[in-house]
Formats: sequence, structure tokens, C-alpha cells
Amino acid sequence: MKNRRRALILAGTAAALAATLIAAAPAPAAPAAAPKLASVHGGGTIFYPYSAKDDIRFTIDAESTPWTRPFPAPGGEKGLPTDARGRVTISHHYTETGFTATGEAEVDCLVTGGKTATLTAVVTSSNVGWDGKRIGISVQDGRRGEPDRVGFSWDIANVDVKPDGTVAEGTVGTCMAPAPFTEVTKGGFKVNPAPLSPQPKS
Repeated sequence: MKNRRRALILAGTAAALAATLIAAAPAPAAPAAAPKLASVHGGGTIFYPYSAKDDIRFTIDAESTPWTRPFPAPGGEKGLPTDARGRVTISHHYTETGFTATGEAEVDCLVTGGKTATLTAVVTSSNVGWDGKRIGISVQDGRRGEPDRVGFSWDIANVDVKPDGTVAEGTVGTCMAPAPFTEVTKGGFKVNPAPLSPQPKS
């Protein structure tokens, strides 16, 4: 009888010890949250004062894809934190002539700050000879009832005046665009900002 009682006491002690150890063990670590990535989505008609009678429209679907576009230069082996993908379409209908200029471009760079985004894209097709040209676009997601805004790297921007007085169109580098200087009158854009992605480990 004593032996049986001793066995029961030992069993109870072992169970209590096991429960204590299990309760004290650290919980398994939660999986790391995926980093937040920047994006711009939407479409709209803008008012451009130098073509006030024309219908000018932009659609943008751009998403950040950090460190995915390596380039052959020192430090470029991993790409850039501003690497991106997506598509831009542009349409400019000239009221006086009835001609509509169109273009589609593939996004290669995107960076955000607050509700403002700057992106660039390389034209893949157009009816105005822009194929292969990189264009820059900026977008401001309006707050507190303010209109959205769009800027672009042609017509009034990116003019390179040479020392001899000759004029040429400057090269647009990745993520380079002027401030969003026009108002969106129809439609709108959603800017989802995100900090720059950390550099990947070697």
C-alpha cells in the first residue's frame, strides 16, 4: 500500500513539473510580417492650362518590387530599393485637329513620400514615335477634399538649354519627374506609401 501511495505521489510530482516546464517554455516566434510595399493605382482626366480644350487622361497601375532590377555598374548588382513594375497609359485628344495621341509604358521605378509618388516608365508602344523613351510622372493623392494632382516630364519640363543656346530634351533618369502641377478633374489616384526597403543581405 505504501509503495502504491509513493508511486502516485511521484507520478503527481512529475506531472506538475512537466506542466510547469511547458508553461515556462517560450511561445514559438510569430512569422515576420511581410514588408509594406508602395503602390499607385487609378486613372483620371487632368486640366492642363496650355491645352485647356483637350482631353488628357492617365491610368497608372504601379507596384514596388525592391531589388529586382540589377544593372551592370558597381553597386547595381542587386538593383535598387525603388525598383517597380506596372503599366502607364496616356491619351491626349487634340480638340482642334481631332487627333488622339496614345502611349503605353512599362513602369521601372517608384518612390513615395506621404501621399505623393514619383515613378518612371519606358514607352513600349505609341503613335507619336515615343517607343523606347523613359517618361517621368508624379502623383499626389489629394487630402481633406483637395483634388488629386499629376505632373509629367515633357512639354514644360525637362528642357535642356545648352551653353550655345541650342535646346534639347533632357534624359529622364529612374524615378525622376517634376512636381504634380496639374489637377485631376475626373477620376482619381490612390497612393499607398511605404518606406524604402532595407538592402538585402549578401
